[in-house]
Amino acid sequence: MDPDVLSAALLAVVTPLAEARREGSTEGLTAADLPLERPKNRDHGDWASNAAMKLAKKVGANPRELAAEIAAGLESVDGIASVEVAGPGFINIRLDAAAAGALAKAIVEAGAAFGSNDSQRGTSINLEFVSANPTGPLHIGHTRWAALGDSIARLLLASGATLVREFYINDAGAQMERFGRSVVAAVNDEAAPEDGYAGDYIRQLAARVVEARTDIASLERSEQIELATELAYGFQLNEIMASLERFNVHFDVWFSERVLHARNDGAPSLVDEAVDRLREQGHVFDDEGAVWVRTTDFGDDKDRVIRRSNGEYTYFAADAAYYLNKGDRGFAHKIYLLGADHHGYVHRLKALAGAAGEDPEKNVEVLIGQLVSINGAKLSKRAGNIIELDDLQAWLGTDALRYSLGRYPADSPLTLDPEILQKRTNDNPVFYVQYAHARTHNVARNAASSGVDRSEFAPELLDHETESALLGALQEFPRVVAFAAEVREPHRVARYLEELAGLYHRWYDSCRVIPLGDEPVASVHRTRLWLNDATGQVLRNGLDLLGVSAPERM
Repeated sequence: MDPDVLSAALLAVVTPLAEARREGSTEGLTAADLPLERPKNRDHGDWASNAAMKLAKKVGANPRELAAEIAAGLESVDGIASVEVAGPGFINIRLDAAAAGALAKAIVEAGAAFGSNDSQRGTSINLEFVSANPTGPLHIGHTRWAALGDSIARLLLASGATLVREFYINDAGAQMERFGRSVVAAVNDEAAPEDGYAGDYIRQLAARVVEARTDIASLERSEQIELATELAYGFQLNEIMASLERFNVHFDVWFSERVLHARNDGAPSLVDEAVDRLREQGHVFDDEGAVWVRTTDFGDDKDRVIRRSNGEYTYFAADAAYYLNKGDRGFAHKIYLLGADHHGYVHRLKALAGAAGEDPEKNVEVLIGQLVSINGAKLSKRAGNIIELDDLQAWLGTDALRYSLGRYPADSPLTLDPEILQKRTNDNPVFYVQYAHARTHNVARNAASSGVDRSEFAPELLDHETESALLGALQEFPRVVAFAAEVREPHRVARYLEELAGLYHRWYDSCRVIPLGDEPVASVHRTRLWLNDATGQVLRNGLDLLGVSAPERM
């Protein structure tokens, strides 16, 4: 019996009891209004509910008396072994072994789909993250958002959302011109411009530019800059794409800022149209030749200039055009994952949503990540002043890096210890979880060689205390996924997996899947194989949500 079935049974018992009292209305009451929790103390049963205390005042009842009536009704439900009332009206529910154990088979049969849920069904989300300038390699800050952003996307998709992962390419503006001049300086064996970019990666890009256009040295300086900018930009963007793919991070859309400024056949650009659209909403005004958006109407600390008096657009104009474009593409909800130095964008983006006629509290969400550091990490030899994603991957490995970055809340500063991450011991959290998964496969291989298969399933035999605890944790996985998706916190999945791995190891030490000595293969061995394989499936599904591999041998 899974939590959803039990919640439905609870609702079926509660509704007539509440209505019979005629003291209040239970119209619209759903199973979601009667949450179930796993008791911290396993002696208190498999599930606990505070339904009686929650409804007592509404229906004019004593909480403990109402709890006793609910308990009596639940005792007749198939699969429930006993129900007890505790304290002021808590209801503790214990399932019979067969009802609890049936979950093992359900998980194996569901496979990779177990944990998927409909909690985000009907939501259309544009999730933008990383969005690094295409003027240099990805660094350690991008690495944290790459891991978290991709895991949040996986959680939302597993919870039924319609979602696109989007990378905003900041390929317009002054930084691109400085980038081009820097590459040209390297092409001509000159020192880097004072306001430009330096490092071996610029010289490497310059060498690739020369290889692609051997005639570049013969061109005028302006032509060199224009050509080098485009070629080096393409090379660098491809490197960024390749780095992210190696990090198991995939983007559905790579959106170029240039699209916002393009005027095709003399038509207005998306930035031009954005100003007009915001003006139609009544939040644009003119002052001293400049065009402003009255963002203070929506909580911003000051109004924003969208077009200067000289006719040039500000960065805010591109932000506005991009935000509106996301809505035009059908995304009702926009999530932005921004770095620790972008706190000022929160009010700006929410004000922009309000100025566009949307609800700032519903249509836009801004997540700010804190800094991350790794003890002993060395600055990039190519870039000189940053720690590159590629170097971190080569040093620590994708799995250790992704799991560790996903294991902590985004809003907490983070320092990782590479010595622990490289250990093949239980001190290393990712090793601990992956080893548990590998152990499930080792058990299955040994079972097959000993003649134990899944040809029989008798869930009532899964009655050992470690089996009850393990099954209880397995039941929680879909709810963990749904909640982690709702609050955008992948670390909840990581911590769940560590708890599950610990419960599995304790079960492994107490309950044998393979008969001892000459003991014949029995129903309990075959049934335990189902539980073993179910645990492996959930560990695998959870690791996949974090973008981490699930090795079968370690």
